[in-house]
Amino acid sequence: MSEQIYLLLHPTFGVLGIIAAVWVFVATFNVTHENVGRIRLAAKTSAVMIWLAFIVAGYFYVVYYGGDKAIIKAGPWPWAHSFFMENKEHMFFMVLVLATFLPIATSGPVDSNRGVRKVVMWSAAFVVLIGLAMEGAGAIIGMGVKVALLAQMG
Repeated sequence: MSEQIYLLLHPTFGVLGIIAAVWVFVATFNVTHENVGRIRLAAKTSAVMIWLAFIVAGYFYVVYYGGDKAIIKAGPWPWAHSFFMENKEHMFFMVLVLATFLPIATSGPVDSNRGVRKVVMWSAAFVVLIGLAMEGAGAIIGMGVKVALLAQMG
């Protein structure tokens, strides 16, 4: 696979994981006995998608990102790497842990226990919020490459 495919797969899996976490949040907010199975499915989907985003990103980072990093750091937006990528590398583990926790949390009595609902909703909300922040950081990193390449051209 080419570098561009990884650059498409990584945010696609991430966004799908975020969307599934939104689904968990909304369905848990409106929980009924009938939708507990869908909440659990959405929680598992979120975890799988976030893990796929992590695996694809890890491979991309090891194989390809070194060149992009050098381009960014030599360009007019070196902070795109030094601030946003550095933060993204650390924030991701919070999202990974929370997304992995969602199926565990939803295995409890979501429909009959207010405490379980709160934990599920807060976990899903943080997956969404941190995930969206990471999506934005990824856009800035990508723009850092583009700005640097444009600066090299003229």
